[in-house]
Amino acid sequence: MAAIGYARVSTTSQHLDMQLDALTASGCTRVFTDTASGALSARPGLDQALNELNEGDTLVVWRLDRLGRSLPHLVATIDTLTKRGVNLRSLHEAIDTTTPTGRLMVHLIASLAAFERELTIERTIAGLEAAKARGASLGRPTVWTPQRAEAAEALLAAGATVTEVAQALNVSRATVYRHANPPKTAPVRTCPHH
Repeated sequence: MAAIGYARVSTTSQHLDMQLDALTASGCTRVFTDTASGALSARPGLDQALNELNEGDTLVVWRLDRLGRSLPHLVATIDTLTKRGVNLRSLHEAIDTTTPTGRLMVHLIASLAAFERELTIERTIAGLEAAKARGASLGRPTVWTPQRAEAAEALLAAGATVTEVAQALNVSRATVYRHANPPKTAPVRTCPHH
């Protein structure tokens, strides 16, 4: 049962020392690192850490925000770890999924992410309806408007699926793929009947 550490800083002017010291002191046998903005999807250090982990191992991070680019991405990463039988420990938040309390905290984080996504969809739809009431044309457009681009970006950042974005904006899924460039790492959710 190995403890693998992961540390990240956003810029080269920041230092990993504090995170590395804390991870080593917590019993990590190996620590992988990245210097990358939270918004960037390319994180070779995290990929290496995830590849090293086996069932029963624990991924240790200094803080949860070092692990996820956004709340939906964090939830997707934790979900992947859980499915693989890998535990997660965050030193700063004192979350440890080997304990009932730690598992409860992870469920609360997932619930908050879903709540945030639903609120974003609601606000976007309300904004589009208000624009329509002011006379804006919101039918299936031949031109991708700045308003749609902004709404799609907000929805995708909140973890909405391409299908949900297309429905909210009243456009086809192809239009969303063509203009909004949804991230390939977005969490995949299937319909209940599948």
